[in-house]
Amino acid sequence: MTTNAIVARESQLGRSKNSTAITRPSLMKELAARGVRITAQRRLLVSIIQDSPRHLDAAALLETARKQNPDIDRATVYRTIALLKDRALIDELDLMHIEGEKHYYEAKTNRDHCHMACFRCGAIMEYTSSSFEKLKEEIARQSGFQIRVSRLELGGICKQCQKATS
Repeated sequence: MTTNAIVARESQLGRSKNSTAITRPSLMKELAARGVRITAQRRLLVSIIQDSPRHLDAAALLETARKQNPDIDRATVYRTIALLKDRALIDELDLMHIEGEKHYYEAKTNRDHCHMACFRCGAIMEYTSSSFEKLKEEIARQSGFQIRVSRLELGGICKQCQKATS
């Protein structure tokens, strides 16, 4: 049984120019199409979320934004996150409470994927496969439940940390 699994370090699914199976829509285009006013600070925050090669929490988003615009404040970050969440353009992840009670944010992809969090090094990997899609279909069929959102977060030890301890 082939699963066509894709594993990506950090927030890389949908960013490859070689594969179009998984995509991340342009947050700026989506906001503009929905008539949302785009301020310079909002544009900066949205572009950081869109282009980040890793999952960001609010503090990391603020820190990254302040390197480019020191006037951005915490309230602007949280308002922008809320705006993007309300319009279903980003996902909020609670990844096994890595580093405390942090919540991470990433631009949505066109396909659901799982997150695997390493308890040792804190790495966050993404995983998707046809088996995951089949499991969701089976759950929906057997339960009669119409799935609109799926979240699967796994915690454990990544391959690199396993090698380091063996």
